[in-house]
Amino acid sequence: MTRQRVMLLAACIVGLVVIAGLAWRTGVFGEHQPPAAVGGPFAMVDQDGKPVDERILKGQWSVVFFGFTYCPDVCPTTMQALAAATDQLGPKGKDLRIIFVSLDPERDSPAQVKAWLEAQRLPKGTLGLTGTPEQVAVTAKAYRVFYEKRGDGPDYQINHSTAAYLMDPKGRFERVLAFGLTPDQMADQIRAAMRGD
Repeated sequence: MTRQRVMLLAACIVGLVVIAGLAWRTGVFGEHQPPAAVGGPFAMVDQDGKPVDERILKGQWSVVFFGFTYCPDVCPTTMQALAAATDQLGPKGKDLRIIFVSLDPERDSPAQVKAWLEAQRLPKGTLGLTGTPEQVAVTAKAYRVFYEKRGDGPDYQINHSTAAYLMDPKGRFERVLAFGLTPDQMADQIRAAMRGD
């Protein structure tokens, strides 16, 4: 097994631990608990260089996913699955916004994020966020996201949590969308949340 695969496996394990913790706190395994403390204030810039903060989550459902544009597999796979899930929601898909948050401020400028999002052919209204290392760290901490730079030189990788976070129209955490869900499964989870199930 290559070193890169070992590191990806380690990142996935960390993500599963986070998901299990969130599931436990939100009552998946038993009595309903208070909502998990996921999300909070942040300040970044979008793919057009416009300053944004947590208010972008207000007014519609959002799926927030953390990654980086040089990611070889997990990030494009997840974004494509989210795009397909949005299509499967039919008219309700218009009530959902995908938000990609870069964990790679060194390489992911607003222009780089914009080009990457356009190449993914994502639904209209998809936002890509980036910022300074400090801004990225604050946002990742608010969402309990693990990430770390691995390697040197221009081809370094970012190991990171792989879950996406579904937020309600008030900007509150609703549930985790685990890495590896099919578009059908994601759409089912989002529909259930929209119904209040």
